[in-house]
Amino acid sequence: MLKLLFIGDIVGRPGRDLVLDRLPRLRTEHAVDFVVANAENAAAGAGITGSIARSLLAGGVDAITLGDHVWDQRGWENEIGQMERVCRPANLAQACPGWDHLVIESRGFRLAVFTVLGRTFMGMKAECPFLCADRMIEQLRPQADAIIVEIHAEATSEKIALGWHLDGRVTAVLGTHTHVPTADARVLPKGTAFICDVGMTGPYASVLGREVEPVVSRFLDGMPRRFEVATDDVRISGALVEISPAMARAEKIELLTVR
Repeated sequence: MLKLLFIGDIVGRPGRDLVLDRLPRLRTEHAVDFVVANAENAAAGAGITGSIARSLLAGGVDAITLGDHVWDQRGWENEIGQMERVCRPANLAQACPGWDHLVIESRGFRLAVFTVLGRTFMGMKAECPFLCADRMIEQLRPQADAIIVEIHAEATSEKIALGWHLDGRVTAVLGTHTHVPTADARVLPKGTAFICDVGMTGPYASVLGREVEPVVSRFLDGMPRRFEVATDDVRISGALVEISPAMARAEKIELLTVR
C-alpha cells in the first residue's frame, strides 16, 4: 500500500515552521510515500516566494500546489517557471507561467497532481473546472499510474459535484481553500477518495489564520484594516490517503491533525 499525505493551505511563518519541524517525523510514523502541500498562503498569509518554495521542498514536501492567491507576491510570476515541483491551477489561462501539473515518483509508482479552481463565489477568472479536469486526466493517463486532483474552491456543492464527476477516474479529489477541515472524508463507490476541505496548516486561534480582533472589527464597522497572520494554536491539517498500487484506487482516507 502506498500513502499520500496532502497538507492543507500553509498559512504564513507559523504554518511553514510547523511543517518543517514535524514533517520528517510524520513521514516516518505514517510510512508516507508522497507529500503534497498547498502553499498559496505561505508568504505572510498571501502567495508564495521562491525562497519559501525551496525551503518547503528541501524540508520534505515533494510537490507544492497553489490556488487563487498564486500571483499575490511581487515577482513570483518570474520565478514560478523555474520551480519544477510547484504547479499553478490548471484551469488558469494557458498564457500564465508555471506548470499546470506535476508528476512525482516513489517506489516506482508515478503520481500525477493538478489543481483546479472553483468558479462559484470565486473572483479569479478560470476555465470550467469540470472540463479542465476531464482534459487533464486524458493528458496524464499515459504519464502516471494514479492521478490526484485538488479542487481549490469556496462552494462545498461544487467540490462534491466534482468528486462524483471524477469517481473511478482518479485516485483522490481533495478540497482546499476554505481553511476549515470538514468531516466528510470517504472513499466514493468507484474508488476515489474525497474530502471537501483538508483544512488549514497554521494558527487556529484566529479567523482563517488571521488575528481575531481586526477581522471581527471589520465585520462590525466595515473599516479597512491590516489582517496580520496569527501565531497561536498552530496545527498541521491534511488528508492521509492509502492507495492500492495494483488498481490505483484509494483504499482509505482520513483527516490528519497535528498540533
